[in-house]
Amino acid sequence: MSPADAVATFLARVPLAPSGVERVALDDALGRTLAQTLAADDDYPNAPRSAMDGFALRADEMPGSARVLGEIAMGSAWAGTLGPGEALRIPTGGVLPDGADAVVPIEDARLEQGRVHVVEAVAPGANVNPRAGDMRKGEPILHPGTRIGAPQLGVLATLGVTQVPVFRRPRIAVISSGDELIAPDAIPAPGEIRDSNRYAIAGSLRAAGAEVLHVPTVRDEPGALEAALRGALAAADAAILTGGSSVGERDHTPSAIAALGEPGVVVHGLRVKPGKPTVIGAVGGKPIIGLPGNPTSALLILEAVMLPILSAMLGSTLVAHTAHARLAGEARSRRGWTWFVPVALRHEGGDLTAHPLPLRSSAVSLTARADGYLTIPAATETLAVGTMVEVHRFI
Repeated sequence: MSPADAVATFLARVPLAPSGVERVALDDALGRTLAQTLAADDDYPNAPRSAMDGFALRADEMPGSARVLGEIAMGSAWAGTLGPGEALRIPTGGVLPDGADAVVPIEDARLEQGRVHVVEAVAPGANVNPRAGDMRKGEPILHPGTRIGAPQLGVLATLGVTQVPVFRRPRIAVISSGDELIAPDAIPAPGEIRDSNRYAIAGSLRAAGAEVLHVPTVRDEPGALEAALRGALAAADAAILTGGSSVGERDHTPSAIAALGEPGVVVHGLRVKPGKPTVIGAVGGKPIIGLPGNPTSALLILEAVMLPILSAMLGSTLVAHTAHARLAGEARSRRGWTWFVPVALRHEGGDLTAHPLPLRSSAVSLTARADGYLTIPAATETLAVGTMVEVHRFI
């Protein structure tokens, strides 16, 4: 299957949903997913307010002049009612006084000897933010599944929500497997490599909104991976494996998943480059993704396969960060296969250009040198120089 078809097949077989709701402090809600509908607790604004620095007055008396009685202070309302031929200075955001129905900007008025003079007609409601013009009391404003960013934090604070109901972050266990792997602070002997995949994978998962549980590296021994998976799923909501997913004598991922329970392996092998030996499965409602051991393959497949699955566990849609660029070099694929091509983005001659990078799945530095990747769909074999492409930025 293509990666997209594989994800759709998995989600049809293993329905996923957030595992619970918790409340977090407003200042800790950034990046979380809202779990409840929140409605306005009042009208916003709760009184008509000026949209400009200027003079509050009666629109039907203009053009003309009015006596300026004083100035409205921010944070308080004028105690009286504006009568005929009267005006008040008002700041942006000031509460419109009773009797006034418009504001004339200060640059459109002339102040002389205590009177404001206006030479143009003024429409009722001019430069006034009406009561409930932003939010009306009882109106649903934020909905479940909303990923909370800076704009949503502002709304929550405005509504007085200081303890925010959010879906619990899924905890994802990250497991590396292979006899060749050593810790990052160790010196590799011939044939050994530092375990870089688990940190790239953990970083991507955290950026997407998950918690990460690191599981000790699993050696290539019968039963070791099954035992590690069993322990990981007891403590986490899903597991990501890297390495051990190919079809080989020492690759234990499919059999380990199958041994743990239903539904077991849902998809083994994708029509994609890089990342063909990917395994997608589950035990109960807990997903297990077996990624290739090659660093580039692991990170690209994580982005393409795990992040849509994680979206369902988070209760929100993870919106891909993309850029549109003009292809600076030809990009080729194999017809019938989905092809992921890492690219570097550059600003050249006023255009944003995408430069394909040589695809070496085993390269650790390739995705760090890239700004993202483009996808060549199965029906396309070649993208010519100059083609406008969508580049997926790494999350």
